[in-house]
Amino acid sequence: MRVIGLIGGISWVSTADYYRLINHGINEKMGGLNFSECLIYSFNYADIKKNNENNDWDSTFNMLLKGCQFLKQGGATAIVLCANTMHFIADRLETAINLPVIHIATATAAEIKKQGLKKVGLLGTKFTMELDFFKDKLLAQGIEAIIPDNEDDKDFIHTTIFEELGKGLVIPETKKRYLEIAAQLIKDGAEGIILGCTEIPLVILPEDVTVPVFDTALIHSKAAVEFQLS
Repeated sequence: MRVIGLIGGISWVSTADYYRLINHGINEKMGGLNFSECLIYSFNYADIKKNNENNDWDSTFNMLLKGCQFLKQGGATAIVLCANTMHFIADRLETAINLPVIHIATATAAEIKKQGLKKVGLLGTKFTMELDFFKDKLLAQGIEAIIPDNEDDKDFIHTTIFEELGKGLVIPETKKRYLEIAAQLIKDGAEGIILGCTEIPLVILPEDVTVPVFDTALIHSKAAVEFQLS
């Protein structure tokens, strides 16, 4: 089994999900008492959030690079960034650390392509929705990503990810608003919905919508398992 390194704390809620999903995935494949051999470097997310809100991605890059170097020294043969937004600097990290960074958008695009979908809705932080790092990986596979048109909707998603979901809080009114936003994307032609933040599955479940849902944390974890056992 190949050792992987997880960059966590972005947030701790999703990191716990990754740890559970990856270990479950390894055990499902190997049985017995086999589980993932992995290392975790967990950040204080308040520091990273401050950098990102100030558009200081260089400081965030340097922080994550330090974490990646720690994991590499510990024996990690690949890096898993346990958050969608951090993949804005994934390609840059991969070059700097000289290890594979298993990309969440690449893995998600492969899953969408398997289902033959050409147009999907993308929900996530404003960074994930508005920057090109996620959408470009989809476009490379012939998949168009659409995002909410309404600025208030984008602000609502962004704020609740940090103020509620990232703390493990699930509020019924928030779930209702997310489902309304997803329904509008479907009305606009989305054939599937990407839960492009690792906390959004807290409020959108597959049975909540009429089209396929792509849980990026689950998809990413499966890609990590495949790497470990390859």
